[in-house]
Amino acid sequence: MAPRSRQRSSAPLQVLLFLNGWYSATYFLLEAFIFVYKVLLLPYPFTNLVLDVVLLFLYLGTEATRIFFGSKGNLCQRKVPLCISLALTVPAAVMAAYYLLLQTYALRLEAILNAILLLFYALELLLGVLALLSFSSVDSY
Repeated sequence: MAPRSRQRSSAPLQVLLFLNGWYSATYFLLEAFIFVYKVLLLPYPFTNLVLDVVLLFLYLGTEATRIFFGSKGNLCQRKVPLCISLALTVPAAVMAAYYLLLQTYALRLEAILNAILLLFYALELLLGVLALLSFSSVDSY
């Protein structure tokens, strides 16, 4: 009888991806309502508004894809989906940094939301690399 392989998928990474999925949905809805608020009360240039809204929808697609591949790669212990997820973390973090630093009007609430989002990304990147290393390790028995 062949020896059973030990479980190498990362439970902390899976929990973080699950929580980030809920946070991302909440983030998207809050950002959409904040855009409505800013358009109604602030002199928002139309081209900047279009850019910010397009980037928000691009963020939603990137984030959903990133979380899907990260979750499947972690649970199935596959390197390629997890690598895709880690690669998609970079553009998602760039978009979060854009909303934190470069958008036309940045509210304090948005700064807090984006700082939390960047913290999620840093932890997921660290845990994702550790999970990838554990998938690559060879059993010693």
